[in-house]
Amino acid sequence: MLRRRMLIMLAIVLLIVLILGGYKAFSIYQQIQMFTAPKPPVSVAAATAEQRPWQQRLPAVGSLKALQGVELSLEQAGTVKSLHFESGQQVKQGQLLLQLDSDQEAALLGTAQADLGLAKVDYGRGSQLVGDQAISRGEFDRLTAQYRRNQAVVDQLKASLEKKSIKAPFSGTIGIRQVDIGDFLASGTVIATLQDLSSLYVDFNMPEQSLPQLALGQKVLLQVAAFPGQTFNATLSAINPKVDENTRNLLVRASLANPDGKLLPGMFASLLVLLPDPQPQVVVPESAITYTLYGNSVYVVSPKQNADGQPQLIAEQRTIRTGERRDGVVVVSEGLKAGERVVSAGQLKLTPGAAIQITEQASTTPASAPRGN
Repeated sequence: MLRRRMLIMLAIVLLIVLILGGYKAFSIYQQIQMFTAPKPPVSVAAATAEQRPWQQRLPAVGSLKALQGVELSLEQAGTVKSLHFESGQQVKQGQLLLQLDSDQEAALLGTAQADLGLAKVDYGRGSQLVGDQAISRGEFDRLTAQYRRNQAVVDQLKASLEKKSIKAPFSGTIGIRQVDIGDFLASGTVIATLQDLSSLYVDFNMPEQSLPQLALGQKVLLQVAAFPGQTFNATLSAINPKVDENTRNLLVRASLANPDGKLLPGMFASLLVLLPDPQPQVVVPESAITYTLYGNSVYVVSPKQNADGQPQLIAEQRTIRTGERRDGVVVVSEGLKAGERVVSAGQLKLTPGAAIQITEQASTTPASAPRGN
């Protein structure tokens, strides 16, 4: 009787073990089927690698300078008698800007001119008398020397009187006035700055290795912080004939028109010197490139067949070498050919060899930039 009960219990335990083992085996089978089942394609955006003329650019930084610019200062000391300009005013060449007290110089000039008149009369009379041999040649030479001496004194006083005033050496915009009427000014005192803003220069340095790529008349693109996003056109106008021995850099100058007066001397400028003869380059959108410490790569769209023989698209990861970036696109110098399609969005969801479906076809042509620039 006891033996029979033990057999029944053993049979029940064995049945329970078999049931549990079967359930576990079925779960494992379902999981295997789940992992081995083909994954659905990943939705991505794609773009086509294009070949386009690519104009090389040499970057540089420089400072703007006025076509003509001076600090107006005095050659002689004196007291300011009158001012004939306002701060920020447009002035013409030769316009009187400042007059110092010159009463003493004017009085001395009047005396010298009176002496000159008398000497001129004596000289004229002597030239007649010496012809009639009424006076000696020596006396006539003395009268001639006296006349020339008085003439020189008058010229000297006139020059000194001219230095008691400041006139605009050229037309332009005068800066903020630094003096007032009644001020006593020492020699060399600056009264204001005068700048001709109709045209500007921008001076910048280039490495000596760039000399063969530079030529007069080349186009230069210029940007300043005061007007972000705005580009000004300049032209390469001068190349210094000597390389700096300390830096091995070459001083270069570009010229640009400034009809609106928006740009001011002293501004910091970012420059791009455009090189001639654009070369064909393969370009892709910046968003298509994955940057890592081990190199840059893209996912190339490759058509293949799945296990059922049906065509499908596969993401093939490929290492590339990149070049210059500009206007939302990047030059690919190695690893990609024109016409190949690359994934431009959705790379984070991809693994090499993953099936994909393209939901958006992107373009490598920026909307705001002309092709080939």
